[in-house]
Formats: sequence, structure tokens, C-alpha cells
Amino acid sequence: MPQPNQITPAQLMRLMGTPDAPTLFDVRIPEDMARDPRLIPCSIPRAHDQFNPAPTGLAGRVVVVCAKGRKLSEGVAALLRTSGIAAEVLEGGAVAWAEAGLPITPIANRPTGSLWVTRHRPKIDRIACPWLIRRFVDPAARFLYVAPTEVQAVADRFDAIPFDIADTFFSHRADRCTFDTMLDHWALRTEALDRLSTVIRAADTDRHDLSPQAAGLLALSVGLSRQYRDDLQQLEVGMTLYDALYRWARDGHDETHDWPEGRTP
Repeated sequence: MPQPNQITPAQLMRLMGTPDAPTLFDVRIPEDMARDPRLIPCSIPRAHDQFNPAPTGLAGRVVVVCAKGRKLSEGVAALLRTSGIAAEVLEGGAVAWAEAGLPITPIANRPTGSLWVTRHRPKIDRIACPWLIRRFVDPAARFLYVAPTEVQAVADRFDAIPFDIADTFFSHRADRCTFDTMLDHWALRTEALDRLSTVIRAADTDRHDLSPQAAGLLALSVGLSRQYRDDLQQLEVGMTLYDALYRWARDGHDETHDWPEGRTP
């Protein structure tokens, strides 16, 4: 049972990947970081002595993580609460999170920036990947949609990370799509994300035999691309679509529907 102003790893994991996910600050000292150089998805490394005063623009729910959920996270969370910020401590800290087998990303694999670029007129991977990045890697990530021939040049000139184009790191590999590449790179494989990735892969590579939901995702994706001329508007609507698909993959994949209820053949 968590203490007041604490959240358990299981409770935090339930929020992760949803629009209600809190802001995470990892305040471990360098020695603890060196012992386990990994981060809980979306967490922001920040020294414990940089919270007085509180960071500007901080709002909503905050969870503070240290090695074992003791003095550093307790102190930072208490400081934030004096500024009117709803701050909690992760019970057991990063150690408890890792011991629970929850997803944790190598620091070395974190993106080098928050600006990404890909081909315009997205359909599946180019909406699914931004959803994954914002929900599990970098909530502040921005996405540029440009002409296919200009993606690499824009990446070079604007220091953006290219994705879902040929001959780049974040792209298709063998029979897997870019969404799969990102899951593997950031060690985000969970049962729910694996289930979601199968639907995305099946729809994105025209292999609907892999998942009965693939045809529906393709139809919705094509419909959105026809409905919105502005790629960023399409992305914002697509975020809601993938939020719903993630909740299906996590909580509702075994639910069926029929009408009238209890109908006999």
C-alpha cells in the first residue's frame, strides 16, 4: 500500500501511454545513473537541486523518481507541492520499477533532439510512430511532414531526426515496420504494445492475415488522410485514434460485441 503522495510502479504503468500520463522527473545522482544507465519512458533527468524554485511552465500531475524512492524524490516532490504542483514519489524508485520488469530505456538510446521529419501525407506508420514517441519517449516532440525527396535534406539542415524513409535508422527492417524498429530500440516491448504493433505492421505492409483489425486501421487511416489536407491536423486526430487502439490492445482485445444480446442462431 503506497504512502501518502506516493504512486506504485503498477499504478504509474497504468497511466503511461495515455493522455493522463504525469510528467516524470528522474533525480538520481550520477553514481546511481552509472549503476543503471536506463530511464523510465518519458522521464526527464534533472538534478535534485534544480527544483527550488520549481521549473517554469510545469502543470498537471508530476511523479519524481530517484533510486529507491527515498530522500531525493521525497524532497523534490515536497518542494514542488509548496509551489502548488501535484507531485508524487514513485514508490521504490527506479530500482522497484526495474525489478517489476516494466519497460525501461537505455539512456544511450534516447533521441538526440525533439524534432523529427518524415514524408508528407501520412497514412499508418507516420502517424503511429509520432504517437509512440509522444506517449512513451518525448511528450514535447514535434514532427515535420515534407516532400519525400526533401526529408534527408531537411533533417540535415534543421537538425531533425528522419524516420520512415529508406536508408535511415528509424525505418522498416526486413518484414517489420518503423513502429517495430522504435519499440526495439527503446526497449518498449510490452504485451499491449506488441499487440498494437502487430495490427500496425499488418496494416502498413498489406499483410492483413496477421491481424483481423488491420483492414479497419487501414480504412480509418486512408479516411483521415482524405479528410485532412493539413498533416498536423491529421496527426492530432490520429493521436486520439491510437490512444483508443492502445487501450483496446491493453484492456479490451478480448471483448466482443453482438446485437441483440444473447441472440441464438
